[in-house]
Amino acid sequence: MYEQILLSPWFSLTLGWLVSVALPISIYSGWVGGETFFNSGQKSATVVTTIAFLISHSAVRRLRATYPGGRSGYFIAPQVIAIFVFLSLIALLLRIDISRLILVSCGFMALLWFHCEYLATFKYRRLKIALIPGGEADQLRSLPDIDAREIENEELGGKRFDAVVADFEALDDDTERFLTQCALNRIAVYDARAVYESVTGRVRINRMSENSIGSLLPGPMYERVKLIMDLLIVFLSLPIVLPICLATAMLIKMESPGPVIFKQARIGRGNREFVIYKFRSMRVDDKCHPQFAGENDPRITKVGRLIRKLRIDELPQFMNILKGDMSLVGPRPEQPLFVEEFNRKIPFYSYRHVVKPGITGWAQVRHGYAANADETQIKIEHDFYYIKHCSLYLDMLVLLLTIKTMLTGFGAR
Repeated sequence: MYEQILLSPWFSLTLGWLVSVALPISIYSGWVGGETFFNSGQKSATVVTTIAFLISHSAVRRLRATYPGGRSGYFIAPQVIAIFVFLSLIALLLRIDISRLILVSCGFMALLWFHCEYLATFKYRRLKIALIPGGEADQLRSLPDIDAREIENEELGGKRFDAVVADFEALDDDTERFLTQCALNRIAVYDARAVYESVTGRVRINRMSENSIGSLLPGPMYERVKLIMDLLIVFLSLPIVLPICLATAMLIKMESPGPVIFKQARIGRGNREFVIYKFRSMRVDDKCHPQFAGENDPRITKVGRLIRKLRIDELPQFMNILKGDMSLVGPRPEQPLFVEEFNRKIPFYSYRHVVKPGITGWAQVRHGYAANADETQIKIEHDFYYIKHCSLYLDMLVLLLTIKTMLTGFGAR
């Protein structure tokens, strides 16, 4: 019973608003001392902070419920801060009389509340499912992020489960009747494939139907809006990016001979070849054949190791975005030789080229570096998940995860 209360959205919303908005405003306004005095600035701040809290509450819950990796507390602060700052800027630009002290104090309390709520409910948010064995459902037993309990004789035994999961393509008549009864009793019923995708952030590519392929096509409106967002972010970031690029170019030139910019053929959307730009991070070796760069590759320079860890070597790809070859977020483009090899070994490999390649991507922030065909298949499954679920919201999540990888060096080579 206490789990249902702790995880109830209404409980979280009510208590969270009292802590994040009502408490700091009441202290500031003198309600604690028994007096209530509200001027126009305080009233405006109450409205703005309430709206910001409601949006933050919805965004945090959606992130944790929808996207694998979004369950990390790391993403709470960026989302809450961005929402409070954005609404505060709108209020200031509209010249609304508003209390800045209330905005700051409510924003701080909201940050504190969402983190405390995350820590208090973390262990209860692990998905507890009743598993009907057979087919792809058996693969869920080994996943670390869920509590999968196989049920016998198709009975729940009076235990509470978040959902009943089965492979919908491996059902007999009795199992279908049992699942129907579960749905009538308001118990969620999910296909094993959908649960696998949600928990791992991957779409399996060993067996795909025509309908699965069709569902991976991104919408044209999304692609238009994404292009506008790409160009807007590139131009707005130039005052920061250009000095970093200039300093990086000078360091590369000072350390080793050769060009500052490394150019290489890659495969982009529609299997079309284009030239990618990167800061050179290795010593020049004309005899070197195309190969993966290992973690301790002797060809990598000292400057190169640093800029690869911080992902600074990718900044020249802003030119690829302006040319229309790439996007900020998408599957990483590979060399033609690797594309031919993986296309022979991995089914549906080339379908990742249905969207523009990206400077960063879901596969990079979720899996990191791939050194062989087996690891590449896992990255492709992440790419397919991104293509299937691509949205501006997921793009923002990838950008947040990219900041984390830049700070931690995850997956850098």
